[in-house]
Amino acid sequence: MKPGKELLFCALGGSGEIGMNVNLYGCNGKWLMVDLGMTFSDPWYPGVDLVFADLEFIEERSKDLLGIVLTHAHEDHIGAVPYFALDLGVPLYATPFTARLVHEKLVEAGIERDVELRVIQNDGSLTLGPFDIRYVPLAHSIAEGNALVIDTPYGRVFHTGDWKLDDAPQIGEPATPAELTEIGDSGVLALVCDSTNVFNPKPSGSEGAVRDGLLETVTALKGRRVVVTTFASNVARLQTLAWVAEQTGRRLVVAGRSLDRIIGAAKATGYLKDFPQTVPMDRAMELPRGQVLVLATGGQGEPRAALARIASESHPVKLESGDAVVFSSRQIPGNELAIGRIQNTLAGRGVRLITDKQSMIHVSGHPGRPELIELYKWIRPEILVPVHGEVRHMDEQARLGKEQGIPRTILQKNGDLIRLAPDGPHKIKEVRNGRLVLDGDIIAPADGEALATRRKLSQSGLITVALAVNPEGKLCSPVEIATLGIPLDEDLDTFVAEAQADAANAVSTLKGDRKRNRGAIAEAVRLAVRRCGDRWIGKKPMVQVMLRDH
Repeated sequence: MKPGKELLFCALGGSGEIGMNVNLYGCNGKWLMVDLGMTFSDPWYPGVDLVFADLEFIEERSKDLLGIVLTHAHEDHIGAVPYFALDLGVPLYATPFTARLVHEKLVEAGIERDVELRVIQNDGSLTLGPFDIRYVPLAHSIAEGNALVIDTPYGRVFHTGDWKLDDAPQIGEPATPAELTEIGDSGVLALVCDSTNVFNPKPSGSEGAVRDGLLETVTALKGRRVVVTTFASNVARLQTLAWVAEQTGRRLVVAGRSLDRIIGAAKATGYLKDFPQTVPMDRAMELPRGQVLVLATGGQGEPRAALARIASESHPVKLESGDAVVFSSRQIPGNELAIGRIQNTLAGRGVRLITDKQSMIHVSGHPGRPELIELYKWIRPEILVPVHGEVRHMDEQARLGKEQGIPRTILQKNGDLIRLAPDGPHKIKEVRNGRLVLDGDIIAPADGEALATRRKLSQSGLITVALAVNPEGKLCSPVEIATLGIPLDEDLDTFVAEAQADAANAVSTLKGDRKRNRGAIAEAVRLAVRRCGDRWIGKKPMVQVMLRDH
């Protein structure tokens, strides 16, 4: 499928979910990719850390792919780069801060010499085939959040990336309402827009207000050791916390490798110019308690991050009753239990917990309804294409856009190939899409047999049966049985004896040719032992049968 004289849009990730953003534009026989992200795993994928979009559709057309343009450096927009950029074989384009973090990923993967990474200056532009692309800075919860203006022979697209409105962003200078209005004045065919916070009836809030809230919060904790956990990528928040430490007479301590990485990248690209010299953790613990402010990773409950180790008292940073942990971040859906475990552990030791429910110490990086409405007024698109959200978010934004007078909207999902022009928008077909997982060192289909088996094992346990039969189908030795994850404890020996008897009976009762058919023997034993397991535990455990030759 090669784009004709038309403008196409297709999301391979990020439409129908929050995270894993991969977007394609097609025009005059060529494709452009915007972002190449991943998402973190959840319990549905046991043993897996990372989840990627299935890129087979564009991999098969990589000779027509012109490049990958990255809007900003959050993992759900760049996290898949080191795993797929080499195979796709096209240049990457990013502004300086994003490029710095992408380069580090390429170095870690050992492919920095094989993948071309081109740095585009802030407010810069580039041309790739029929696509003229310009970066437009917007506020977000990371340095150098950008929208893209994509001009094509068939119309202009304003692709927002992740964004918000912020009168006091602390880091960077987002485009002004006048500049955005000017873009709208020149005519915009399609607005491809972040849907994350469409249900929020209020604006997302300003980093300036967070600066005031954090100063007030930390000032009130005089004499106490304070740990603040926030998203490492939020450079503006790191700048604020350095300022709060200075204003409250505290020395800054950094606990977490991702914080060190972001601080290094920010300094290298011209941010955090006044960031203070941090204090080593061992020395910090010798300072009076009220003279320390610790920045720590782990606010989402990550078990190996600094905050979890601080909570379990296995970290150099030590907290006592009366000290405080400030959660300058929001709970990402799905992390509530993990965060709750850490918070309960800390509270059980008398540590005070302060969250954004109590103080103005965090704001979102995504637009609420009032901000969406403002952008609609400035850009005035002919078409609204909601992305970056679950179906309910995108559907609500489509509804909001219609209410605000946008002439045409379309609700699409991953794999929907949408013609934006001419005569758009409408879906013309569905292309292959899906999920891949990083399982150890292997990238595998998310719906593969291995993960299905793991889920079954985690739910019902495993029984292994070993037996030897002669060519006539008779048992030559006692049946051997081993179990994993079968919750019988003191009754286990009795269960095993019964399962052995059932397996032996299943072999002895086979008739005719089935007595000599190894497949029939194994299946009869499997079913008999599984039924025994069901009688004992009320579940059908997995049963593995190993037939040995006599």
